Amino acid sequence: MERIERIAAGTYAVNIDGRRQRVYVAGPSSNAWVFWNGHVYRGDFSKASSREARGRGSVGQARQVLTAPMPATVIKMLVSPGQQVRKGDTVVVLEAMKMELPIRALADATVAVVHFRDGELVQADAPLVEFEE
Repeated sequence: MERIERIAAGTYAVNIDGRRQRVYVAGPSSNAWVFWNGHVYRGDFSKASSREARGRGSVGQARQVLTAPMPATVIKMLVSPGQQVRKGDTVVVLEAMKMELPIRALADATVAVVHFRDGELVQADAPLVEFEE
């Protein structure tokens, strides 16, 4: 049984199968950043109810784009066009404020486009990798 409890502004306790986890949400529902279990997710949650979102593996887009969460340096691009990735695979490692930030695939997909190379600087919201489902 799933249960969501608001703890504070942008902080939620989520109970899934008897396990309590903390989830942080920032931004408007049309462009929200979700921080959960060591992963960062971004999406438009204004058009689908939570029940509809759980029933689908994606939001119906033919192409997914991973973007940089903040200005950073690309430390290591781990994928190339045509490569298959699985949900949770690290596709690029960024460095910002002396911390490494792994960016992971949100679903099983094929890499369509890689926009940056190792050592390049990226700005917040810059597209890093595009995927085809």
